[in-house]
Amino acid sequence: MNPDGRMRLAAYYNPTGHHVASWRHPRAQADASFNIKHYVEIARTAERAKFDLLFLADANATREAAVEAISRSVQFVAHFEPMTLLSALALVTEKIGLVATVSTSWNEPYHIARKFASLDHISSGRAGWNIVTSGQDVEAQNFGKQSAYDHHDRYVRAREVVKIVLGLLDSWEDDAFVIDTKEGLYYNPAKRHDLHWKTDMYSVRGPLNVPRAPQGYPLLVQAGGSDDGRETAAMFAEAIFSPHLNIPAAKAYYDDVKGRMTKYGRNPDHCKILPGLSVICRPTQAEADADYDYLQSLIHPIVGREMLNTMLGHKIDLTKLDPDSYLPEMPDHDGGHYASILEMARRENLTIRQLGQRVAGARAKNVIKGSPEFIADYMQEWFEAECCDGFTIMPAYIPGALDDFCEMVVPILQKRGLFRTEYEHDTLRGHLGVPRPANQYVADNQFSAVPARLPDAAE
Repeated sequence: MNPDGRMRLAAYYNPTGHHVASWRHPRAQADASFNIKHYVEIARTAERAKFDLLFLADANATREAAVEAISRSVQFVAHFEPMTLLSALALVTEKIGLVATVSTSWNEPYHIARKFASLDHISSGRAGWNIVTSGQDVEAQNFGKQSAYDHHDRYVRAREVVKIVLGLLDSWEDDAFVIDTKEGLYYNPAKRHDLHWKTDMYSVRGPLNVPRAPQGYPLLVQAGGSDDGRETAAMFAEAIFSPHLNIPAAKAYYDDVKGRMTKYGRNPDHCKILPGLSVICRPTQAEADADYDYLQSLIHPIVGREMLNTMLGHKIDLTKLDPDSYLPEMPDHDGGHYASILEMARRENLTIRQLGQRVAGARAKNVIKGSPEFIADYMQEWFEAECCDGFTIMPAYIPGALDDFCEMVVPILQKRGLFRTEYEHDTLRGHLGVPRPANQYVADNQFSAVPARLPDAAE
């Protein structure tokens, strides 16, 4: 549990909402994906509710799917590039953290470092980087490759990219730019540090051409459930978006990742694990149930089947199976959505049609629907079970479901002393209680996201 006894809240935004049919709901903004006024509205709503951060998912391609399904979908079809969007939102917000998804597979480390250093300056210390590894072939095909790197190689690459990015972010000491007009000295050359990184994968000279960021490094965020993902999270992550559906699974993950952190010399309190929670809150349970059922009714059957097929990793051709039959026996898999879906199908005895509708609506995240008190009780139970440090709130449709959560649930959490009533810090690291890193060239770097110091390229 967090040392201050209060949960942290991240606001996760697929533009129209987390539910696959969200864009069809009358309380959603159907053109949200490319409507800047909509983004400004929801960012300000989350900030009024004192959320820690706003998180944007991203992909470097239009989602690959059967055209009859993708043409009925909104998410990951056409949307703003997140770094550009968050730079705009930084100018219409003051406190809320701004977290962008940027792939280690299809971005050069120098580009990543430069963009996040710039965003952190523009936002006065509110930037965060969601580190993803991009496993879709369709993304690779936009960058001169035919297929994505294999799973393990993606994580090997990701770890090196993170080390390079952090090294570049330390190119300048905090007081390097003296800007002495009288003496004619712009920066102190002794406080500049070129990286000179060279391995089989990357050669990066440095220095970064942006001054050291207000937070030192952006907050490092991750969402890996596999063993490779967990190990990478233990090495670097300061916030984790996890997919778990029940307290025992969430607790096992929480204890595992935090336990792994200690071998890298990291303080487990410096990583906040925030499981996803897709929320529909209405004044009464009956109203919430009715709203959920209506939203589920908007899922086109083709979309449900396609989404299930995708989240199972195309390990089975669902088009050849009776939708009212059950999944055949399938092998267990190392973490991620696949394992969660199989567990849910077996536990609840769901048909392929029912499972497709459930997965398409929640996309394998935990769905909670009910009255404000019911939802607050549910969140409190998880938090007090010490299986999370807070939640990633994924409104089923936006802005309506976000408004409902902020107006009805947040005040209850605040009244119970479980969530802040005012921001107490100006930076994202400050909100989460994660320390600002010292520049690795100045002193022994005790920053929580790296083991003692960044390894040299040759190590």
